[in-house]
Amino acid sequence: MRYQGVRDILGRRLLECGFSDARISMEPNTMNPPRTVCLVASLALACQVFVATIAQAKEKASDASSDLPAQIEPSQESWHARYKKQENAPNPAKQLLNTDQEPDLTAAGFESLISGDDLSAWTPRGGTCEFVLEGGEIVGTCVPGSESTYLSTNRSDYADFIFSGELYWEEDGNTGVMFRAAHRMEKDRSGKDRQVVFGPQAEMEGFSTGRGWSGGIYGQSCGGYFYPLWLKKHAQVREALKPDAWNRITIEAKGNTVKTWINGIPASHWIDDGTYAAGYFGLQIHKGKSGKVRFRNLLVKEL
Repeated sequence: MRYQGVRDILGRRLLECGFSDARISMEPNTMNPPRTVCLVASLALACQVFVATIAQAKEKASDASSDLPAQIEPSQESWHARYKKQENAPNPAKQLLNTDQEPDLTAAGFESLISGDDLSAWTPRGGTCEFVLEGGEIVGTCVPGSESTYLSTNRSDYADFIFSGELYWEEDGNTGVMFRAAHRMEKDRSGKDRQVVFGPQAEMEGFSTGRGWSGGIYGQSCGGYFYPLWLKKHAQVREALKPDAWNRITIEAKGNTVKTWINGIPASHWIDDGTYAAGYFGLQIHKGKSGKVRFRNLLVKEL
């Protein structure tokens, strides 16, 4: 009876593993087999369960891997799984590649967005993170408890342009540059009115995530990533951001076509549907526990 009980228990375990056709091949010669026979039988059945479980796990892993589009870098699999169902998420097979050289930033026609000795040409929107002007550089600091905050140009009709700016992380944190942006009023959870900045953003995500999507284009408060940098062919730009250094983001917007570069390396090539034709620029400090970013050489050339 002891042997039969062991067999029944392990048989049920095989069924729990999903093997409905599991069979136990060992049969006792007597209802009271020697203890050694019971032990051997138990070990044999345990091995069956172990092998079956491993085979099942491999099958599931194989099925999951087969769902990954061929264009996606395998190291980006978890990020693809997380973002593929977002409203804006592109079909990887249809993502265009930016193969252009970065525009000539020394050409005539560029104007600085930082002028004078104050930030009177800018307005913070969306939260209470702090921005100050220090030595010709804008310094943005995360304030715990604040919503993400966007230091936005007062002018709100930038349409076709080349923008360039340099960022330096004093404390790691998510940031980025909004372009062709706008804002709306919404109710927060307590019923109070709050300002929500929305539109396309050139992502500058810092270093903590390790995914390398700086230069991608995110739809801030409007459906998520328009252009994630998850393709195999994005490998070079995913390594373009340098810690403890100034990093340059360049954005070119012409009609519905938007391209970006990180430190001169091509990143995004996004085609808008015309929804975001013009708007303002905004420097983001993302909500969180900490983060401090410096911005300098903010230049724009209208086309």
